[in-house]
Amino acid sequence: MAFKETLLKSKKRLLQMHFESGVGHIGGNLSCLDILMVLHHQIMNQDDQFILSKGHSAGALYITLWSMNKLKDEDLKLFHKEPTKLSGHPAPKWREEIIFATGSLGHGFSLASGLALAKRFKNKPGRVFCLTSDGEWQEGSNWEALIFAHHQKLDSLTLIVDANGLQGFGSTKEVASMDSLTEKFKSFGIPVEEIDGHDLNAIEKALSQNTKGLRAIIAHTTKGKGVSFMENKMEWHYLPLKEPEYQLAIQELDKS
Repeated sequence: MAFKETLLKSKKRLLQMHFESGVGHIGGNLSCLDILMVLHHQIMNQDDQFILSKGHSAGALYITLWSMNKLKDEDLKLFHKEPTKLSGHPAPKWREEIIFATGSLGHGFSLASGLALAKRFKNKPGRVFCLTSDGEWQEGSNWEALIFAHHQKLDSLTLIVDANGLQGFGSTKEVASMDSLTEKFKSFGIPVEEIDGHDLNAIEKALSQNTKGLRAIIAHTTKGKGVSFMENKMEWHYLPLKEPEYQLAIQELDKS
């Protein structure tokens, strides 16, 4: 199956999983799913590690693993239910791809920096990728991690920011503006690339680069991407899907 077909199937399965479980956080899952799918299907190898710092998008990670036959439909049916390992935020170590519990925002990049430093000390191959939200950069712990990672010259570490511009109580500009993240990262001496976070070729090209030193990728995305009534709507940070909304969303994805 071609990758685009796999991606479409995965988006529909994500909506189904959230609908059947009555769980929200769909908008932020759809903003980052393209990135996760390209990263796991086309970039990462067995020596690489991934940290989902924006843990409320756990559904996108579970669906990505499902698309790689690492989770089954039976697993997805228990999402957010008892008993399940597929909690609303990733629970650690029941799969090798989920190294840490994340979801308390601002901690994932620190953990990823520690992994990258450990690879250096142990002389182990592989890269470390960390996906954060943009609102998460209102957390001071991220800036401490950035200072640490840059000072340590962590060559294997790539930071990805899912910049969809929305968070729990409004837009990131309204709540606590951090614009421009690009300029702030550059002031640390860190190379930054800005991309369209839904352009599959741009994602692959940016993530394929394996240059020396820490680098950051600002992926400009759309919350609720692919479902018109969700796109750029803050309420889809929270809302679950009702039956008519679910059917309409599936129809839109089929037409796309």
